[in-house]
Amino acid sequence: MRIEGYEFGRIVVDGKKFTSDVIVGSDNVINSSWWRKEGHRVHKEDVQEILAYNPEIVVFGTGYYGIVKVEKEVEDLFGKKGIKVEKMKSGEAVKRFNELLKQGKRAVLAIHLTC
Repeated sequence: MRIEGYEFGRIVVDGKKFTSDVIVGSDNVINSSWWRKEGHRVHKEDVQEILAYNPEIVVFGTGYYGIVKVEKEVEDLFGKKGIKVEKMKSGEAVKRFNELLKQGKRAVLAIHLTC
């Protein structure tokens, strides 16, 4: 998978456009319409698909302006499984995810497309 473009409210993954928040793995789109328990907060319940994918690293795109908060419980959950977590604004997260793929990492991008 490769992220070909991102702008407020839109992301292009391997030529396919998405306008809802998405979870993208190294080799497939895990969830093309990622809804969370609370819109601008990520809780344990929101990341079960990511855990099942068993990545080395998860990159959270926290929105164009960085509004989304990843709760400590989520970071602790991934930490217990030896999965690294990185959080950054969505534009930076896209670049980071593509870098990780070039390095051959099993990575996940969980991205909020708007605010």
